Amino acid sequence: MIENSSSLISQSSEHKNTQHSAAYKRILIVTAVDVERDAVLRGLDGDSRFEVIAGGVGPASAAASTATKLALGNYDLVVSAGIAGGFAGRATVGTLVVASEIIAADLGAETAEGFRRVDELGFGSASVAVETELASRLTAALQAAAQTVALAPVLTLSTVTGTTETAAALAQRIPTAAAEAMEGYGVAVAAQQCGIPVLELRAISNPIGPRDRDAWRIGDALAALQAASSILKEVLR
Repeated sequence: MIENSSSLISQSSEHKNTQHSAAYKRILIVTAVDVERDAVLRGLDGDSRFEVIAGGVGPASAAASTATKLALGNYDLVVSAGIAGGFAGRATVGTLVVASEIIAADLGAETAEGFRRVDELGFGSASVAVETELASRLTAALQAAAQTVALAPVLTLSTVTGTTETAAALAQRIPTAAAEAMEGYGVAVAAQQCGIPVLELRAISNPIGPRDRDAWRIGDALAALQAASSILKEVLR
């Protein structure tokens, strides 16, 4: 009985691994700009399952580029990837952030009582759910590879934060968020409308707050993004 049980467990494990491999045969990764795309490609090291594009800066360009690719081909997974700003105390420079939720942080309305998301206004949703099991597996794999990583909401904004006041307001409004970028929600909505699961992966290049380009460590963030892409490739095998 013990041998039979072990055999069944082994077969079940092999079946799950086969399911994971079969599920993600073709993956679209969307970055904003060429240097991010190139870092991802270096990490993927020629893996033919992946197509990586630089879809443009901002949610509109990202959504249009993603939707165009999804209309022309069959994909099993879409990933928004690139560098980002990190919230103080949640994601320091060099940290990797795997999105637990993708949130359009400025999609809503200003009111006398403060900002209200479109969810509250009844006009849809300002957030897109990620493929949670896969996000958790990627986070665990990054941790196992000795990478500093957070699994937390990633914000999308059309205008990135440049003041202490705006950073504080965002942190108060979405207290679990770890990073902000400009494309994730656009990529995610395009994938969602096609019924395709989505992830967002970010490498932190600068703290969110007053704009100080001299303090940005873009090279370090791109190196972290390359390393994370290599691990993503293995997680999806």
